Amino acid sequence: MKRLFVSLLVCVFLVSCAEEATSVPVRGSEPESAPVILPTYTLPAQAAAPLLQPTSTKKPKQISPITPQPTRTPTGSPVSPTNEAEANAWKALPVIPETVDTSLQRVYERGLELGNDPHAFSIFGDCQLRPAEFFGVFERDITVIEDLSPELQEVVDHFGGSFNRESPTAQDGTTPGSLLWTQWHRGEYGCTFAETPVECELRIHRPSFVIIQVGTHFESRNTEYLRRVILQLLDAGVIPILGTKADNREKDERINRDMVMLAAEYDLPLWNFWGAVSDLPNRGLYTRDDRPLQGDIYLTEEALERHRMTGLAALNVVWQAVAGE
Repeated sequence: MKRLFVSLLVCVFLVSCAEEATSVPVRGSEPESAPVILPTYTLPAQAAAPLLQPTSTKKPKQISPITPQPTRTPTGSPVSPTNEAEANAWKALPVIPETVDTSLQRVYERGLELGNDPHAFSIFGDCQLRPAEFFGVFERDITVIEDLSPELQEVVDHFGGSFNRESPTAQDGTTPGSLLWTQWHRGEYGCTFAETPVECELRIHRPSFVIIQVGTHFESRNTEYLRRVILQLLDAGVIPILGTKADNREKDERINRDMVMLAAEYDLPLWNFWGAVSDLPNRGLYTRDDRPLQGDIYLTEEALERHRMTGLAALNVVWQAVAGE
């Protein structure tokens, strides 16, 4: 009888472990990617408390290891009526950054010392930032280039080779977490499975600037992963340009609020694309017939035009500010 009792206890323990091992965090509306192996960067001294303050006194069940996280509560936390105006203040921010923090010039110069290419930039985003939808036209269509102002024509000339290239960091369904996952690039683009898409892009393209506009395909640790990406770029002497998005797939606009928060936290330039399309019907969004479950996340032709033109203008402002050209 004693032996049977011990056997039952062992069985209960094994079932419990199996249930725990198969638990996964609840993220956004997209299927989960494989577990992300995060790089070992040193977070700022203030990184110690959870990203989001709990809304309940009930202790949540720990389902995966949690890395140290920043102390300040992101503006993406649930919005109450009393702070709604403050939470929505980002909507009035300029589309193109009006000032660039002087500290970024030192980041840029350090990057040149490390071997970064002053004529190269990279893009971290989903399918709508791939060349066919975004910047590729600036190397494919001479009539579009000729219609640009002389100042923007200079940008296209200076960064030639960066506009129409496919990269491991701009793919369909990209999330901040997938940028740190060694399997996301599938071993393509000249990447190895020993490196993340970010590490691969920094190695093969050596950009001095990176435009980051991710969040349509969001996840529960969006902000945590973005912090790690930002820190990696700054450590490599690369200037991140953060961009808001047009859609509100997460239903409470927390992704854009968190992007604005991160721009302020690290003194980074913000490209407020949301503001560029806020006057369009449905903010220039529609649902693709072949992807009805994704909802209104795709940009109309007019919105696509504003997307590439305001993105190019934001790149120009930051480049001129730090390079002094």
